Amino acid sequence: MASAPLPLEASPIQFGTDGWRGILGVDITMERLLSVAAAAARELAYSAPAGLTSREVVIGYDRRFLAPELAEAIAAAVRGADLEPLLSDTPVPTPACSWAVVERGALGALVITASHNPPEWLGLKIKGPFGGSVEGDFTSRVETRLAAGGISVPIDGPTPRFDAMGTYLAGLGSRIDTAALSQGLERLGLRVIVDPMHGSAAGGLGALLAGASATGVLREIRSNRDPLFGGNPPEPLAPYLEQLIAEVKASTAAGLPAVGIVFDGDGDRIAAVDERGRFCSTQLLMPLFIDHLARARQLPGTVIKTVSGSDLMQLVAEDLGRSVIEMPVGFKYIAAEMLTNEVLVGGEESGGGGFGMHLPERDALFAALLLLEALVEGGLPLGQRIDALQQRCGGASHYDRLDLRLKDMASRQRLEQLLADQPPEQVAGVAVRAVIRTDGVKLRLGPNHWLMLRFSGTEPLLRLYCEAPDPERVADVLAWARQLAEAI
Repeated sequence: MASAPLPLEASPIQFGTDGWRGILGVDITMERLLSVAAAAARELAYSAPAGLTSREVVIGYDRRFLAPELAEAIAAAVRGADLEPLLSDTPVPTPACSWAVVERGALGALVITASHNPPEWLGLKIKGPFGGSVEGDFTSRVETRLAAGGISVPIDGPTPRFDAMGTYLAGLGSRIDTAALSQGLERLGLRVIVDPMHGSAAGGLGALLAGASATGVLREIRSNRDPLFGGNPPEPLAPYLEQLIAEVKASTAAGLPAVGIVFDGDGDRIAAVDERGRFCSTQLLMPLFIDHLARARQLPGTVIKTVSGSDLMQLVAEDLGRSVIEMPVGFKYIAAEMLTNEVLVGGEESGGGGFGMHLPERDALFAALLLLEALVEGGLPLGQRIDALQQRCGGASHYDRLDLRLKDMASRQRLEQLLADQPPEQVAGVAVRAVIRTDGVKLRLGPNHWLMLRFSGTEPLLRLYCEAPDPERVADVLAWARQLAEAI
């Protein structure tokens, strides 16, 4: 896949929904990264809750080019802020750093990662003392510190290291009976093929389910470190999973039903492939998590979904007597609710899921364990399990998303104004039943049928989301929305 032309000038340092990211060598340079790390470390110390006396800041990194070296470099910035850096001794999934923060009672964590972005990107995520991403108010204060231009001199020196991966895996293993899960997969006759997309979650599920690995029930593909990620972004989307889909279908055809599990580059997003080779995003996995945790495990709590999440999430939750809260797009909104109220599960359409029994954080390895536990409990492969759930709670639905780059910001502003003043009364021949403005504009067309238009925060980029009873209708609605946007 050809990469987009690289920019020649650095973008301003601005934090997005989960961290600061940009092109390595253009936006992300040593000088800028040291300044951002120092400002973030100082803000972690300044914002620490009453009673937290630790001076420790956990530092982690993924498998990207120069990530280990830059992680070691920012340890000097943390020391320069009169704090104590503690560095992971290997690349780790981002949730491993959040786990370490909570277990150690640290101030927070700085993670060198660009998550699911293309190979030429890098960035920095900030985790708070509660074990999740800091909120927008926190990152705004970091940006204010950078704009003020305060002097912070990095201090060289040896940095203590620790087994962040081992600590994290032990923690996950303490929450789920992994030996029993391995035996359950063997009884079910289900093969598990894991694709970490060359990212830092590689080896994690195999180590947790050592019994399944030893018997060949579980195996990994694309587990080696490749900073180019095979030429594609390490994002769990169907176009980047040809090998996984082919291997799952081949196993099933050979009489060994299989499930594919895929993680993004830093191990906080998950997707799956069912035994028929169907790609299953969290639009299909979240309803399964809701059913398993509420019905089988009988855990307490509310279900949190983003406004772009499938209607099936709400239908399953209501079928089990659980209330549902709908939030704007972005896991930070889910995490905030998890910190203040009792939550069963919260999820977004792009692969992130968080669980009230765990961290206020997306954690793909923990989600994978729960997914396999649900399959063993239900006694069915993933596709059959989802089909049964759809039939029980309201029928099948189909979903797709299209990211559309508009001509310029003026086109974006005209379309925003049109949607604000005169939202469409019909979409592709179907009357609009309701207009929802939780985030962007969501046009309700019927049961399991809606179109959502949502703009990027800073670019002339329009995200189109659609759910409908059949894939042909999804395609028709997205084509209609594209034509509307391009005609402005």
